[in-house]
Amino acid sequence: MVLTTSTEVLLLASGDLRLAANQKCWAAQAEMEAQLTAALEKQGWSVRRAHPYDPAKQHGFIDSQKMGMEVFRGIDPTQPLIVAESVWQYSHHVLAGLTTHQGPILTVANWSGQWPGLVGMLNLNGCLTKAGVTYSTLWSEDFTDAFFTQGLEQWLATGRIEQDASHVRSLPAVTLPSADEETGRSFGRQFREQKAIMGVFDEGCMGMYNAIVPDELLHATGIFKERLSQSTLYAAMREVSDADAQQVLDWLLAKGMKFNWGTDEATQLTKRQTLLQCKMYVAAVRLAADFGCDTIGIQYQQGLKDLVPASDLVEGLLNNTDRPPVFSTTGEELYAGQALPHFNEVDECAGLDALLTYRLWNELGMSGETTLHDIRWGEAYDTGEGEEFVWVFLISGAAPPAHFIDEYKGASSERQTPMYFRLGGGTLRGVSRPGAIVWSRVYVQDGKLHCDLGVGEVVSLPAAETQRRWQETTPEWPIMHAVLCGVSRDQLMGRHKANHIQVVYAPYAAKAHQMCRIKAAALAELGVEVHFCGDVKGVTTTSAMSRATQATVLG
Repeated sequence: MVLTTSTEVLLLASGDLRLAANQKCWAAQAEMEAQLTAALEKQGWSVRRAHPYDPAKQHGFIDSQKMGMEVFRGIDPTQPLIVAESVWQYSHHVLAGLTTHQGPILTVANWSGQWPGLVGMLNLNGCLTKAGVTYSTLWSEDFTDAFFTQGLEQWLATGRIEQDASHVRSLPAVTLPSADEETGRSFGRQFREQKAIMGVFDEGCMGMYNAIVPDELLHATGIFKERLSQSTLYAAMREVSDADAQQVLDWLLAKGMKFNWGTDEATQLTKRQTLLQCKMYVAAVRLAADFGCDTIGIQYQQGLKDLVPASDLVEGLLNNTDRPPVFSTTGEELYAGQALPHFNEVDECAGLDALLTYRLWNELGMSGETTLHDIRWGEAYDTGEGEEFVWVFLISGAAPPAHFIDEYKGASSERQTPMYFRLGGGTLRGVSRPGAIVWSRVYVQDGKLHCDLGVGEVVSLPAAETQRRWQETTPEWPIMHAVLCGVSRDQLMGRHKANHIQVVYAPYAAKAHQMCRIKAAALAELGVEVHFCGDVKGVTTTSAMSRATQATVLG
């Protein structure tokens, strides 16, 4: 990293690939950039946008990898650089340039649920971490608070920001109960020996470099990729009969699931769209069985979005053990009595986590339905036991009904927003039930697989507060109100290496702590470097290295 005597900061904004999304979100980005510019000018620094607003496109985002490379060719590689995000962005638009930038890099997001800027920034952070790029990161509601101001001052002065990682304990520094460690390691050995197939329907969804696990790292865990094409899925959909699709829909209606149908294909969910999603569900299960897949991921973005409705209803059904039966052409029920774990947006880190989690929970006699969520946003709320920070975990529809209050009866399918989903399709929407959870994230750093994990609680909020949080984010998507034990808002944001977080329920709190310990041992047996985050009971610190001295420096 090269420090400069210049007092000018370059500002970049990575955006979506989809024109409609960039145009609709530009006003929020412009407002955020104005606030950030004012904060920098208050520190005596000037700001220069590295790429102008485009009046023809009606936005000022970098909207392709090609454009990103062109922008970086025209900037001083030693200047301090801020990537400012208030929207969802495609990380590969700017990744190439950031890998060779020599000056200090800061990723910044506005603390808002309106557009997924926090999600976009966390994805970029995960990509930079995997790529070995040194960076710092910050976030703020209005860019005047003490946390942001102090962090910005530190970055401008030194080119780096120290993040609080006192909540982290790495596995080599602790001792697990011997029974838990043996249970986990025994499962890990069995998992690796049995081997498994990960079906990948096109890699690299929306530029998520952090979501691609190098084959050699994955093979060490016993998982091997079957690279499939979304064109194959589309072709298989065309072979599914109308009667088979109707049987899936009838099964869901009999379970009490609701579909918010209308008649306008451009703006509303229609029955035709739902039936096409039912065909995709049948086709996905049949293809997975044909190739012997134990877990699958469908990209949908890009390509498939221009052919058929959204894949999210399909994904949520696949993640549920109780789901519509699918039969082979010879009449055999496929994956009978099982979920077929699906990793949203082809996030292979989540795919490894989901398959291991589902099998481990089932092995120990528990329901293992699991899903990833976006770390979308959150606010403090008095849950009845005092004020706590309650996260809004939200995903585009892939959560299993087993996670919802009243399961299928509490689920509905809402039309995906046309801004991202031109051909529509419905979600699998519900409110996650209260209960204990284990959360985790597998990621790639320094050429190795790592996993952060901890415990938490899904809390119940009043209906009006749930609706407010939905309206502040995306009301068509399933929502989880989560409290993470011993991990603050800023600790999670400063540490997390992805836009996604994996969650699974446990029967009660003490069991969640035990399963977190067992899962950690299983991951370690597979060669994953494990880090406990927050308060995980039964984990005894044995290393002389204290939590405070484990502070991670990003930048």
